[in-house]
Amino acid sequence: MIKKYDIMVAGHVCLDIIPRFPDTGLRNIADIMRPGKLVNVEQAAISTGGPVSNTGINMKTLGSKVCFCACVGDDVLGQLTVDILKSSGNAEGIRTLKGVTSSYTVVVAPPGIDRIFLHNPGTNNHFGPENLNPKLIAQCRHFHFGYPPLMDRMFADEGKELAEIFKVAKEAGATTSCDMTLPDPASPSGKAPWRKILKNILPYIDIHVPSIEETFYMLYPEEFMEMKTEHNNAELIDYITPSQYSKIADEILSMGAKMTTLKSGHRGFYIKTTSKDKLAGLGAAKPADFDNWSNRELWAPAFKVKKFGSATGSGDSSIAGFLSAYLNGLTIEEALKYATCLGYQNVCVLDAVSGIKSWQTTTDMIASDMPMIDVKIDSSNWNFNEQSMLWVG
Repeated sequence: MIKKYDIMVAGHVCLDIIPRFPDTGLRNIADIMRPGKLVNVEQAAISTGGPVSNTGINMKTLGSKVCFCACVGDDVLGQLTVDILKSSGNAEGIRTLKGVTSSYTVVVAPPGIDRIFLHNPGTNNHFGPENLNPKLIAQCRHFHFGYPPLMDRMFADEGKELAEIFKVAKEAGATTSCDMTLPDPASPSGKAPWRKILKNILPYIDIHVPSIEETFYMLYPEEFMEMKTEHNNAELIDYITPSQYSKIADEILSMGAKMTTLKSGHRGFYIKTTSKDKLAGLGAAKPADFDNWSNRELWAPAFKVKKFGSATGSGDSSIAGFLSAYLNGLTIEEALKYATCLGYQNVCVLDAVSGIKSWQTTTDMIASDMPMIDVKIDSSNWNFNEQSMLWVG
């Protein structure tokens, strides 16, 4: 049966305000942002943000038929958010909540310094199963949900309402996927029982697409915090070993997911999938070749970036590339290439959507053999395949 939409992208949405910082050569945020200091910035990029916008709009750019599902407030920011989404897809699934402030984010991203987000969750904290339209989901091949840790109701009661959302999507016949964010350990989200939440939701999630740090924290919060302390609060991407990747992925699959990625920034895009018989139980968007997609463990290096813009939305963009390739019936190897190429396109610009190219341009970029960053895998369990240019576990 032919569906009206390729994908419904649901969950967190906000309005991003991203001032451009001149490159002064300073690489410590404390040297730039000091109390009482006036910081001169350049023109700001204003766009919708969050996975509903970033993943959805970028999939539309790649040629997918996209339907958005989220909540906004009855204010100026909400109207602007809806107008932008309407220009990029179908906003029939957007609900306007009266008397609630729309979500927005100020992105502080000076050159050479990891970005800082000043975020008001707004209406995202009010999103629940009642905001879904099952008949609309039934018109979509795939249902993607993003950023439960930034939405209060999604991690309450051990993820009861989040599980209900994925149940609704599965009952409507869609294949499902879920993206996460890294919870702030000091926040209510950071203190939520994420291992229990994952156990409750993953039976209804076909493709789990979080990052390595997000999943590491959710499964092993104490070990995560110990490693953060050991490495002076640095990002842990460079310190998590390939064997830890495999262990973490195995846990996610054992909880019910059919495949899981572990997005890894400059270290690329990791994926592990389950058996062929389990993949056969997917919804409307099944792999084109079950043999190619089953029982695989692969790691795609990221592409080298000549001039870095911002990593804002890079994870969402890589998911857009991966899901677009998956929905277009490509191989798992090709899907990983589209994931890393969309991530590359994203970090070349300041915002999360303007750098994304068309499907044909992206395909041509992948075929041009762009230079890649060394993943630095030192393990006898992994081998580099010269033909696919991927690491094989």
